Amino acid sequence: MNDTNKLRALRLERAWSQEQLAELSGLSTRTVQRIENGERPSLETLSALAAVFEVSVSTFSVQENAEDNALDERISETRSRIVEEGRFYRSVITALVVCILLFMLNRYTSSDSFWSLWVAAIWFALLAVRGLRTFLFSGLISKWQQKRLQHLLRR
Repeated sequence: MNDTNKLRALRLERAWSQEQLAELSGLSTRTVQRIENGERPSLETLSALAAVFEVSVSTFSVQENAEDNALDERISETRSRIVEEGRFYRSVITALVVCILLFMLNRYTSSDSFWSLWVAAIWFALLAVRGLRTFLFSGLISKWQQKRLQHLLRR
Protein backbone atom coordinates (compact mmCIF):
# COMPACT_ATOMS: atom_id res chain seq x y z
CA MET A 1 0.00 0.00 0.00
CA ASN A 2 1.46 3.37 -0.98
CA ASP A 3 1.48 6.62 1.03
CA THR A 4 -1.74 7.83 -0.55
CA ASN A 5 -3.70 4.71 0.26
CA LYS A 6 -2.28 4.50 3.79
CA LEU A 7 -3.28 8.06 4.62
CA ARG A 8 -6.74 7.70 3.13
CA ALA A 9 -7.27 4.34 4.85
CA LEU A 10 -6.25 5.68 8.25
CA ARG A 11 -8.42 8.77 7.79
CA LEU A 12 -11.47 6.78 6.72
CA GLU A 13 -10.89 4.22 9.48
CA ARG A 14 -11.43 7.04 11.96
CA ALA A 15 -14.31 8.48 9.91
CA TRP A 16 -12.55 11.83 9.55
CA SER A 17 -13.06 14.22 6.70
CA GLN A 18 -10.05 15.78 5.00
CA GLU A 19 -10.92 19.02 6.78
CA GLN A 20 -10.94 17.32 10.20
CA LEU A 21 -7.58 15.68 9.51
CA ALA A 22 -6.15 19.01 8.39
CA GLU A 23 -7.35 20.72 11.56
CA LEU A 24 -6.03 17.97 13.86
CA SER A 25 -2.63 17.88 12.15
CA GLY A 26 -2.21 21.62 11.73
CA LEU A 27 -1.99 21.26 7.96
CA SER A 28 -4.11 22.86 5.29
CA THR A 29 -6.96 20.93 3.73
CA ARG A 30 -5.27 21.45 0.37
CA THR A 31 -2.11 19.73 1.66
CA VAL A 32 -4.13 16.69 2.77
CA GLN A 33 -5.85 16.61 -0.63
CA ARG A 34 -2.52 16.81 -2.46
CA ILE A 35 -1.04 13.94 -0.44
CA GLU A 36 -4.10 11.79 -1.07
CA ASN A 37 -3.78 12.60 -4.76
CA GLY A 38 -0.25 11.24 -4.83
CA GLU A 39 1.98 14.25 -4.11
CA ARG A 40 4.99 13.40 -1.99
CA PRO A 41 4.81 15.07 1.46
CA SER A 42 7.72 16.61 3.35
CA LEU A 43 9.15 14.99 6.46
CA GLU A 44 7.53 17.69 8.64
CA THR A 45 4.14 16.95 7.08
CA LEU A 46 4.65 13.22 7.61
CA SER A 47 5.60 13.87 11.24
CA ALA A 48 2.42 15.89 11.81
CA LEU A 49 0.26 13.17 10.25
CA ALA A 50 2.03 10.41 12.15
CA ALA A 51 1.44 12.25 15.44
CA VAL A 52 -2.28 12.60 14.72
CA PHE A 53 -2.67 8.94 13.80
CA GLU A 54 -0.32 7.84 16.62
CA VAL A 55 1.88 5.87 14.25
CA SER A 56 5.52 6.18 13.30
CA VAL A 57 6.60 8.24 10.32
CA SER A 58 7.78 5.03 8.70
CA THR A 59 4.12 3.99 8.32
CA PHE A 60 3.82 6.60 5.58
CA SER A 61 7.32 6.33 4.14
CA VAL A 62 8.45 3.91 1.50
CA GLN A 63 11.59 2.85 3.37
CA GLU A 64 11.88 -0.89 3.58
CA ASN A 65 14.88 -1.11 5.83
CA ALA A 66 13.93 -1.60 9.49
CA GLU A 67 17.30 -0.24 10.61
CA ASP A 68 16.60 3.06 8.84
CA ASN A 69 13.24 3.30 10.60
CA ALA A 70 14.79 2.60 13.99
CA LEU A 71 17.49 5.18 13.32
CA ASP A 72 14.90 7.79 12.32
CA GLU A 73 12.99 7.13 15.52
CA ARG A 74 16.11 7.40 17.67
CA ILE A 75 17.07 10.66 15.96
CA SER A 76 13.62 12.09 16.62
CA GLU A 77 13.68 11.02 20.27
CA THR A 78 17.21 12.38 20.70
CA ARG A 79 16.24 15.74 19.21
CA SER A 80 13.29 15.99 21.59
CA ARG A 81 15.53 15.13 24.53
CA ILE A 82 18.11 17.75 23.52
CA VAL A 83 15.40 20.40 23.26
CA GLU A 84 14.12 19.50 26.74
CA GLU A 85 17.62 19.53 28.22
CA GLY A 86 18.28 22.90 26.60
CA ARG A 87 15.14 24.30 28.22
CA PHE A 88 16.31 23.01 31.58
CA TYR A 89 19.75 24.60 31.27
CA ARG A 90 18.21 27.92 30.19
CA SER A 91 15.99 27.76 33.28
CA VAL A 92 19.03 27.19 35.51
CA ILE A 93 20.87 30.15 34.00
CA THR A 94 17.79 32.37 34.35
CA ALA A 95 17.38 31.32 37.97
CA LEU A 96 21.02 32.05 38.74
CA VAL A 97 20.94 35.51 37.19
CA VAL A 98 17.64 36.51 38.80
CA CYS A 99 18.61 35.13 42.22
CA ILE A 100 21.95 36.96 42.16
CA LEU A 101 20.17 40.20 41.26
CA LEU A 102 17.59 39.65 43.99
CA PHE A 103 20.32 38.88 46.50
CA MET A 104 22.12 42.11 45.61
CA LEU A 105 18.86 44.06 45.86
CA ASN A 106 18.12 42.45 49.21
CA ARG A 107 21.63 43.10 50.50
CA TYR A 108 21.57 46.82 49.62
CA THR A 109 17.98 47.60 50.62
CA SER A 110 17.46 45.55 53.77
CA SER A 111 20.59 43.78 54.90
CA ASP A 112 19.01 42.65 58.18
CA SER A 113 16.63 40.17 56.47
CA PHE A 114 17.44 37.57 53.86
CA TRP A 115 14.19 37.15 51.95
CA SER A 116 16.09 36.63 48.69
CA LEU A 117 17.50 33.36 50.03
CA TRP A 118 13.96 32.03 50.44
CA VAL A 119 13.19 32.90 46.84
CA ALA A 120 16.39 31.20 45.69
CA ALA A 121 15.71 28.10 47.80
CA ILE A 122 12.20 27.69 46.43
CA TRP A 123 13.30 28.33 42.85
CA PHE A 124 16.17 25.85 43.02
CA ALA A 125 13.93 23.24 44.66
CA LEU A 126 11.60 23.58 41.69
CA LEU A 127 14.57 23.31 39.34
CA ALA A 128 15.69 20.14 41.13
CA VAL A 129 12.26 18.60 40.50
CA ARG A 130 12.42 19.66 36.86
CA GLY A 131 15.93 18.22 36.57
CA LEU A 132 14.74 14.88 37.93
CA ARG A 133 11.87 14.91 35.47
CA THR A 134 14.14 15.86 32.58
CA PHE A 135 17.01 13.49 33.24
CA LEU A 136 15.57 10.56 35.20
CA PHE A 137 11.85 10.27 34.53
CA SER A 138 11.58 11.49 30.93
CA GLY A 139 10.86 8.00 29.56
CA LEU A 140 8.05 7.38 32.02
CA ILE A 141 6.46 10.73 31.33
CA SER A 142 6.57 10.32 27.54
CA LYS A 143 4.95 6.87 27.80
CA TRP A 144 2.20 8.30 29.99
CA GLN A 145 1.68 11.19 27.55
CA GLN A 146 1.33 8.79 24.62
CA LYS A 147 -1.23 6.68 26.48
CA ARG A 148 -3.14 9.79 27.55
CA LEU A 149 -3.17 11.17 24.00
CA GLN A 150 -4.48 7.87 22.66
CA HIS A 151 -7.21 7.84 25.30
CA LEU A 152 -8.31 11.41 24.55
CA LEU A 153 -8.31 10.90 20.77
CA ARG A 154 -10.51 7.82 21.09
CA ARG A 155 -13.33 9.86 22.66
